[in-house]
Amino acid sequence: MTSVRLDPYLVDSLLPDLTGHDHRPSAFLVYLFLWHAAGGARKKGVACSYQEIAMRTGLAKRTVQLAVAHLARRRLLAVAQATLTATPVYTVLMPWKRGG
Repeated sequence: MTSVRLDPYLVDSLLPDLTGHDHRPSAFLVYLFLWHAAGGARKKGVACSYQEIAMRTGLAKRTVQLAVAHLARRRLLAVAQATLTATPVYTVLMPWKRGG
């Protein structure tokens, strides 16, 4: 088991904002999963299917799709797809950091 050091903003601000204010705890779980997969946002893009995210987070695939859409609207996640059927590539954004 590896330990992960979280940016304090994730727990102090983003968690209550997404779960309390937006009523979207699934969006926080998806963000946290992608953030971890991106090495704390050190990687520019993480290719991952909705099904894989669903499997790894324990959420339903449709819930993951809605969470990704919400995170993209909030500009916490950038999503790129070469074609409609291609695996999406996610870039985890951290707008609270300069250049993030």
